[in-house]
Amino acid sequence: MTRPLKPLQASATITVANERALAAVASRLASVLPAGAFVALDGDLGAGKTTFVKGVAAAVGIDPSDVVSPTFGLIHLHRHPEAGATDGKSQLIVHADMYRLTGIDELAETGWDDAIAPPAWVFVEWPQRIAAALPVERIDLAIAITSPTARTLTITGYGPAHAAAVAAMQRA
Repeated sequence: MTRPLKPLQASATITVANERALAAVASRLASVLPAGAFVALDGDLGAGKTTFVKGVAAAVGIDPSDVVSPTFGLIHLHRHPEAGATDGKSQLIVHADMYRLTGIDELAETGWDDAIAPPAWVFVEWPQRIAAALPVERIDLAIAITSPTARTLTITGYGPAHAAAVAAMQRA
């Protein structure tokens, strides 16, 4: 059973023409994300979920070429190479892909609890596979393929900190 979400706090829809524009939106989100942010990434295969995480990583000084799809490893940790050099931005990004899981009963076997224990930004692809384990306060980011290169992003923030980040994106 899925925990109910807090009332909708903020929502935005953004259309991007290409991968470069998707990276720019990711960078913009990185500039407003609160410490300990949790982002549930939804979208079909090839929609750009991992590309989005690459954009966030690049924005905080993590080499985006180190960010690859965690489909087979399930959880990848990306640390900023210089502790304290991110001007308050996350020094750790947890990037998880739950596609291969059939439910939350398998979550413990992935090392999930250890991965999300330290302060980090957490990005989860295929979050519906672990819906009951998702925090109530989070950002849901859905990426829809609208053409071979274009995407439409629907970003919804739940809870005060995550909603403020989405609202800040709308103002930017």
